[in-house]
Amino acid sequence: MLQIYRQIRDMATNDYTVHISGETGTGKELVAAAIHNESRRGGNPFVPINCGALPEGILESELFGHVKGAFTNGGTLFLDEVTDLPRVVQAKLLRVLQEGTFERVGGEKTISVDIRIISATNRDLKSEVKKGNFREDLYYRINVVPIYLPPLTNRRNDIPLLVEHFLNKAIEEGQNTPGLSKEALAIMVDYSWPGNVRELQSALRFALVKSSGRIIKPDDLPLELKEWKRKRPSPGPSRKLDTESVRAALTQSGDNKAKAARLLGVGRATLYRFLADSPDVS
Repeated sequence: MLQIYRQIRDMATNDYTVHISGETGTGKELVAAAIHNESRRGGNPFVPINCGALPEGILESELFGHVKGAFTNGGTLFLDEVTDLPRVVQAKLLRVLQEGTFERVGGEKTISVDIRIISATNRDLKSEVKKGNFREDLYYRINVVPIYLPPLTNRRNDIPLLVEHFLNKAIEEGQNTPGLSKEALAIMVDYSWPGNVRELQSALRFALVKSSGRIIKPDDLPLELKEWKRKRPSPGPSRKLDTESVRAALTQSGDNKAKAARLLGVGRATLYRFLADSPDVS
């Protein structure tokens, strides 16, 4: 993720097209918006279009409308699920990228535009080209700088940080919560998260409602997480850790779990699992 943040900063200094890939719920639109906000176009419109949510005729009108289309000068156009673009629209988009011009639907006047295009998809774009669903020439135009967002299951050490972030947002919005128990957090760290960060946020919202202002415990989590915990055998305490060393690290770090994990030479996820499986460790 630190590499991705560096890529976002790097993209702020140029106008190259960017293609963001990753599973649903990994935050592709957030990355696109961050690139836009950090760039010279930051004060201009950021226009997201979901290419898979609109019928072909409406999509073409939305992009190349009779009066006001999506190509607003100076801004950024974010094309989500770009592989769902119809071939006729792909051809028009290619012209915009090559020449910076287009004609509105039903119009003859050529219009010049100054716009940055960022695209995203949860599919393999190269495979769609091989299948004949996506133009190869357009592929090379939109995939100048590729950014891949890993699924949440591949970045489990981020889960406690994301939980803390979403809980702080809930508190800012007036929600009363003392936080999560270490047992509940351990379940969240172990869960596979097929819906990625979006599912994590939804699970926390559910738990906040269920807990009614109390500390969130395993029984307050959505059914999918409780079923996951029930079906998976307990891994037991990590072989890398022992009670004495964990207590010493927590004392030295002032009970800061992230610092303690670094002192122990393990990931935060490993430490949280150990604490959940070792109730005698404070």
